[in-house]
Amino acid sequence: MTEQRSALIVDDEHDIRELLVVTLGRMGLRTDTAPNLTVAREMLSTVAYDLCLTDMRLPDGSGLELVSEIATRFPTTPVAVITAYGNVEAAVAALKSGAFDFVTKPVDLTVLRGLVRQALDLNTRRQANPEGSTLLLGDSPAMVGLRDTIAKVARSQAPVHIYGESGTGKELVARTIHAQGSRAAGPFVPVNCGAIPAELMESEFFGHKKGSFTGANSEKLGLFQAADGGTLFLDEVAELPLSMQVKLLRAIQEKTVRPVGANAEVPVDVRILSATHKDLDQLVADGKFRHDLFYRINVIELDVPPLRERAGDLPLLSEAILKRLAYAMKRRAPSLSQDAVAALDLYPFPGNVRELENILERALAMADGELIDARDLRLPNAPQPTAAPAAQASPPAPLGGMATPPSQPAASDPRAGNPRDTSTSALPSYIEEIERNAIQQALQEHRYNKTKTAAALGITFRALRYKLKKLGIE
Repeated sequence: MTEQRSALIVDDEHDIRELLVVTLGRMGLRTDTAPNLTVAREMLSTVAYDLCLTDMRLPDGSGLELVSEIATRFPTTPVAVITAYGNVEAAVAALKSGAFDFVTKPVDLTVLRGLVRQALDLNTRRQANPEGSTLLLGDSPAMVGLRDTIAKVARSQAPVHIYGESGTGKELVARTIHAQGSRAAGPFVPVNCGAIPAELMESEFFGHKKGSFTGANSEKLGLFQAADGGTLFLDEVAELPLSMQVKLLRAIQEKTVRPVGANAEVPVDVRILSATHKDLDQLVADGKFRHDLFYRINVIELDVPPLRERAGDLPLLSEAILKRLAYAMKRRAPSLSQDAVAALDLYPFPGNVRELENILERALAMADGELIDARDLRLPNAPQPTAAPAAQASPPAPLGGMATPPSQPAASDPRAGNPRDTSTSALPSYIEEIERNAIQQALQEHRYNKTKTAAALGITFRALRYKLKKLGIE
């Protein structure tokens, strides 16, 4: 026989308590009620509840106090708060204090039932898998702390904004939050906000009716409706134009969308996760990002550490990546030599985990046998086998190679000869060196985004790919 679930209802209004008791009772829950904080605390000290619903304003204090206490003493008990209609600030404060979600007065029973089901489902899955699940590898303190934070964030419905450099795995973090939360059974819908043309954004996010504009030959569901009951992940949210930010804010606040060409709004139930590598605070200060949208999506901040701050994770990450790549190629996964591990450990990885994957994929294709050596990695700006003596002052090393002491110019170095003297055969090498340095510098400046790098260099994407291959940069 399955044990009956229980809920604690805390509200000073008798009519609200009765409404909630009837609604939750029809869902099969046993309910207790408390008119104030004092009584609620007494009940919590003797009964372990599966869910708590509390009003924000109570005769002897604030519901936020109860939220914080339950989050600390009973971290597995979801708490939902009841707020006055339009009081977004109170709702955001509750979510930051650890509330699972919130409902507004007058209480929408459909929304309430959905909230209760999600909260109970979250507890069921926790009991079935108490250790939780993770898609994030690494035993460094930075990653252990990140996984702990994700476990806390996953148990609420609060919007989360994920900060991190390009290539750190922000989408993977978002997927992990979704997988560990109450919406895991629902869809996870990622969208790159920078990849949608401005004129199509409203249709993409909210959908459209047939015939609503030229080319609308059929009805289309938007991203919000596609994510209904699950999670909508807004990657590169900083790329949204201001006009779309206004519409997105309303959709998030009202939990409704209006498809293009429709006469009525459609209710949607989604959790919003967002990410960017840009400084949103600065964009808000510059007037390029709406402060009200910023506060709405930035209820909880989550920082993803760059790879250079994850000391000790490289061997584990590299092994997992090589196994995955080798499996796709239907071959045995090679191992990294000690020299290769040391080389990776010294490399700063401006492109983070994404760059590590690219480096290992290239090495896997180029390496002979079952061992990847440091030379197979072909790391950008890797030190050469010999260096200038420390006692001699030398100019700064250019990107792509070591500087040669001015007193001992190497005949093989194109910079050592006169580039106008074609008899020395230095000119082709000299030009290649200039190209290599320019391309590597542009790649670093644009965080290894090849499209932006090509534009900055004034060449086509195809031409850049050709030069990268020709110069052995990748």
